[in-house]
Amino acid sequence: MSKLSGRVALVTGSGRGIGRSIAVKLASEGAKVVVNDLDQGPADDTVAAIRTAGGQAVACAGSVTDATFPERFVKTALDSFGGIDIIVNNAGYTWDNVIQKMTDEQWDAILDVHLKAPFRILRAASDFLREAAKREAAEGREVFRKVVNISSISGTGGNAGQANYSSAKAGVIGLTRALAKEWGRYKVTVNAVAFGYILTRLTEAPADGGATIDVAGKQIRVGVNPEAHKMMEKMIPVGRAGTPDEAAGAVYMFCIPESDYVTGEVLICGGGLRS
Repeated sequence: MSKLSGRVALVTGSGRGIGRSIAVKLASEGAKVVVNDLDQGPADDTVAAIRTAGGQAVACAGSVTDATFPERFVKTALDSFGGIDIIVNNAGYTWDNVIQKMTDEQWDAILDVHLKAPFRILRAASDFLREAAKREAAEGREVFRKVVNISSISGTGGNAGQANYSSAKAGVIGLTRALAKEWGRYKVTVNAVAFGYILTRLTEAPADGGATIDVAGKQIRVGVNPEAHKMMEKMIPVGRAGTPDEAAGAVYMFCIPESDYVTGEVLICGGGLRS
């Protein structure tokens, strides 16, 4: 039997990149997945890939920063699959600048997507998680559920030009450790994975090539210029950037039964690069 058979997983930002790899990995181990992306098309593409491989998935498109999204996300899981067992807070992007040039809009946008959105999603799921745990305890059963929040080595060590992103990702670690203490009694483990340099559409495109992503109608510049890319890879002990599938593997470790007694921890997935 697959390790996650019968489990229901919610993965934000899973239409593309690391999130897609996480959703596909969890589905390949038997989880029923609620896929989210800002745009409907990529969410549907991930759902189709999971179903083609024999898995089960549904889409819940939309911005995680919308005030109504958390309840809709949770409702999609309950209506489609009847429960919640795994929540992966992965959605996000970067909007970099040195602090003297960083606007309030940049600061607020990054804190909203990386820290406030996970808080709201976990709050929305809390009623189900608490009631399920109480019911199972009354039946004499111990059922573990999993939360995996995505941080970054920018959050563990800071990064120049990313005061907003570093602060948000450091906050994710605080949220993770606080909820690990709150939710232990409900048999919910809460851990974080801090990614290092992972190759995605946000990092592969040259920063000087005009590559952008569209977020709520605003074009956000993305990418790492070739020289910075080479320098980063030289700093990584294993000698290269990570892949989305490798990033997904680190998240998967916190979702399986073998990690039931691990909570409040931060795993750095960076090929040996820690800051």
